[in-house]
Amino acid sequence: MKITTWNVNGYRAVLKKGFGDWLQKDDSDVICLQEVKARPEQIEEIYRSWDGYTAFWNPAERPGYSGVALFTRIPPLETGFGLDDPRFDSEGRVVWLRFPKFTLFNIYFPNGQRGQDRVEYKLDFYARLLGLCGDLHDHDQKIIITGDFNTAHQEIDLTHPKQNSNTSGFLPEERAWVTRYLENGFTDAYRKLYPERIQYTWWTYISNARARNVGWRLDYHLVSNALMDSVRTVTIQDQVMGSDHCPVTLDID
Repeated sequence: MKITTWNVNGYRAVLKKGFGDWLQKDDSDVICLQEVKARPEQIEEIYRSWDGYTAFWNPAERPGYSGVALFTRIPPLETGFGLDDPRFDSEGRVVWLRFPKFTLFNIYFPNGQRGQDRVEYKLDFYARLLGLCGDLHDHDQKIIITGDFNTAHQEIDLTHPKQNSNTSGFLPEERAWVTRYLENGFTDAYRKLYPERIQYTWWTYISNARARNVGWRLDYHLVSNALMDSVRTVTIQDQVMGSDHCPVTLDID
């Protein structure tokens, strides 16, 4: 089963940049998109879903902002949206599906770069999600969290860690929350498989950063420890253009 996450930085924009061609070549079973910045009724019907896929949309209430979408070839047993908390759910950041062997969360974590209030909002979001996941783990349910975490966890995960030590996305308190997930039943699948590999999933549009590979690894698959033996590979598709992020694919038995 292939599960791909991609922050497309505007679904309507990425449609014009070869998204359909990429999707046909990629052949993932589940596609998790973040920052779609659109409602499904704003999308031409032929693009709301794709042949063979069922679509689940959770747009933000605010037009042109945030939002997630998920396309799946595998019918879920159950679906849900949000974190059951109105503080977060108006921003359209979560869609989840329950499959026979695990629950998959497609998450667009908040960005904290607009000020301290948004950093606190982001940390509260991390806490709320981890609490829900803890309840699932307590009932022996396995979980995959995929999406744009908006945090680089370790120094290896960005080009200039020292220069960004006071930048949201690499603040100690943000990184500590990722660590907390790893201390509470989750594994960062990519870093477990490739502990020394340096690859990024996001590059600013400023200063030709992508061509120079000055980037951050912000897009993750956190997998319940009990599922990790089933993970085959995690592939960062850093050659795929169309957004300031690139797709990342988890291949799991």
